[in-house]
Amino acid sequence: MKCALVPVTAYQQNCSVLLCEETGKAAVVDPGGDIERIEGALAQLGGELEVILLTHGHMDHCAAADVLRQKYGVKIIGPQKEDAFWIDKLPEWCQMSGFPHADAFTPDRWLEDGDTVSFGAQTMSVLHCPGHTPGHVVFYHAPSKLALVGDVLFQGSIGRTDFPRGDYNTLITSIREKLWPLGDDITFVPGHGPTSTFGAERQSNPFVADSRYG
Repeated sequence: MKCALVPVTAYQQNCSVLLCEETGKAAVVDPGGDIERIEGALAQLGGELEVILLTHGHMDHCAAADVLRQKYGVKIIGPQKEDAFWIDKLPEWCQMSGFPHADAFTPDRWLEDGDTVSFGAQTMSVLHCPGHTPGHVVFYHAPSKLALVGDVLFQGSIGRTDFPRGDYNTLITSIREKLWPLGDDITFVPGHGPTSTFGAERQSNPFVADSRYG
């Protein structure tokens, strides 16, 4: 599986374009905007879009999802249904933030912890990791040792918890109990900024380092 990162919108959100090299099928994770850039990455990889995957309902991660769904006739999968209130209010959030307009939509499938999602010959595990938002999910591809964590975890930081229904303690628990057990050698793609590994964050991340918790 190949993974191309496409920073989109004024928030420089890491949209991921995943390619199944066996089949040429592709998945787009968190298309927040700048559709032409996402399509450019698809073309460069030579991939045919099969599915859109969402980690959570914030506008910079999902505002272009429904436009892509309609254009390509594919399904939107994710996040977990507790994020429905974010997606339902997309037009309001966009207007308040000066973000390009996006209509509310309903995903074709909500996800739960322990589900799997597939494209081409690739399968990824779904982990429900609330805290940044209540319905946030993480996608984990075991063969590649790659996790797409949205805004749960960043290099040297963690997701904000001051948004509606965010919760700091819940987020810390999600990271330490859902992500760390996957292994120190897992590379993760955060919603913003550079990639890192879980092992590196366990060593030095001031919010979730092992030394902080004993």
